[in-house]
Amino acid sequence: MARIIQAAWLALAALLLPGCSFAENKAPDYRYRLTVEVETPDGLKTGSSVIEVQQTLVRAGSVPANQAVQRRVRGEAAAVDLPGDKTLFALLRSDNDPNWASMVYVLLAPQENKPFEDALDDVLEVTGKRTLPRTWPADLWIQERSAYPMLVTFGDPADPTSVAKVDPDNLAATFGEGVKLKRITVELTDDPVTTGIEARLPPPSPKGFYVMRMEVDGEQRTMLLGRSAFSKGTQK
Repeated sequence: MARIIQAAWLALAALLLPGCSFAENKAPDYRYRLTVEVETPDGLKTGSSVIEVQQTLVRAGSVPANQAVQRRVRGEAAAVDLPGDKTLFALLRSDNDPNWASMVYVLLAPQENKPFEDALDDVLEVTGKRTLPRTWPADLWIQERSAYPMLVTFGDPADPTSVAKVDPDNLAATFGEGVKLKRITVELTDDPVTTGIEARLPPPSPKGFYVMRMEVDGEQRTMLLGRSAFSKGTQK
């Protein structure tokens, strides 16, 4: 599924209109605050992170006039401290899309049929605090999929192989009775990019991964999460 989504983004980039120059049009950089709100027996718990999306116009294919937007993320996962010394992490990727953090505002922006150069700053029209929908609707290339970032926790805060995926619709299964996801929001901001998440994470395995074991269709599967799932461009 992740490969299908990546291929779809490439296909979207290829459907560009010629005729606009690199000098005349710019794709704006922007920052947004990702906030996760969790209801618990001890009250509402929240965690947030400011993420920056750097956008660059690049040439698409061999036609000089064709353009695409290359997006690069700088930021970190949002961490929510929960009762029992547990931490919920909302990653920079979703279950199926490793580029979730760079695409969430693109998908929230008005989906209008307009020339490519006129849509470059549509993300800036997504003003105010926006609650993410549970799913993105299906489109021409991609089936309906989760609009949420991937949620995980560590069974042992010192063990990089103890990552556990958290069901956003059933936090109680992981964190106990009375723990429930209230909402996940995003909001454009000028605040500085969040840093320092490394202090909340165990060192990765010798090969640089965090190991997540999960059950898929009744079978045990292993997924390797790189550092980039938790942070990009903020490591010192």
